[in-house]
Amino acid sequence: MTISIRSVEKKFGRYPALNQVDLEIADGELVALLGPSGSGKTTLLRTIAGLEFPDEGQVLFENEDVTFASAAARRVGFVFQQYALFKHMTVAKNIAFGLDVRKGKDKPNKAEIARRVDELLKLVELDGLGKRYPSQLSGGQRQRVALSRALAVQPSVLLLDEPFGALDATVRKSLRKELRRVHDATGVTTIFVTHDQEEALELADRVAILNAGRIEQIGTPDEVHDHPATPFVCGFVGEANRFEGVVSGQRFTAGPVVLAAPNAPDGEAVAFVRPHDLVLDAAGFPARVERVVIQGPLANIDASLPDGRRIDISVARDEAVQFTGEIRLSARRTHVFGV
Repeated sequence: MTISIRSVEKKFGRYPALNQVDLEIADGELVALLGPSGSGKTTLLRTIAGLEFPDEGQVLFENEDVTFASAAARRVGFVFQQYALFKHMTVAKNIAFGLDVRKGKDKPNKAEIARRVDELLKLVELDGLGKRYPSQLSGGQRQRVALSRALAVQPSVLLLDEPFGALDATVRKSLRKELRRVHDATGVTTIFVTHDQEEALELADRVAILNAGRIEQIGTPDEVHDHPATPFVCGFVGEANRFEGVVSGQRFTAGPVVLAAPNAPDGEAVAFVRPHDLVLDAAGFPARVERVVIQGPLANIDASLPDGRRIDISVARDEAVQFTGEIRLSARRTHVFGV
């Protein structure tokens, strides 16, 4: 199922939740909507679902205008952060609910429903747990049941709103891989909302970065991280040291910091350098190492500049011994934007 969002606008009172949003999603694609609170990502998801209707613009499924069609008419599957399972129903009954409530010829027979439930329990690795109740499951297992229930009705589109937000970090990482595996097995077009950039970059085929109701950039995880289109994207996706200064003659200067800026025009600018792009260089700018923290195979280094500003450096653990006292640094890569 292809999805087209064309010039969509949505206001709540005077607040513009979505502002001229355009987005094309390919059949079978897994897209993440990533942004801070209030950026419009959940409103966009609900607009795609048919739970909100835009003030302006169009929503198309396979070139069919569904802008004001109901969620039921769009055949979307929706997974919420809080599971929304029926406590009085078994796992199997929860999964089968969307099929059980169908009417007439649209309702499968009992044998077909049981077969579909068994297939989904195996798909999400919960086979054998169909007779349990939600209270007898862990948080991660409940979210798998919620995912299975959404898939049971064979939706044209699967939508997930912060699906792992209520889970601890270890379970979240496990379920990310599970969602990707299920997506690849089913091939259903999938869109999920998250504020967790690690989650988005690990899971999605493409990531749409939202800010103040607009899409600032959409691209593959590598594109939005390594080739940010705007200062907001550069500062929001991944860690970065931010400097305000001036470009002159393809060199960026901010106090003691001097960086190469090969394609930047002269004038005021803001520069971003990822911590892992800072390297030791005898001809570079001065800094002083304040603290080294070892985290598994990496070392995170807290350093200060002569003017008192702090910067972060990230290196392989074995290289950390070189970062002591007074050092000099340069950047392998710098992202510079005019202001």
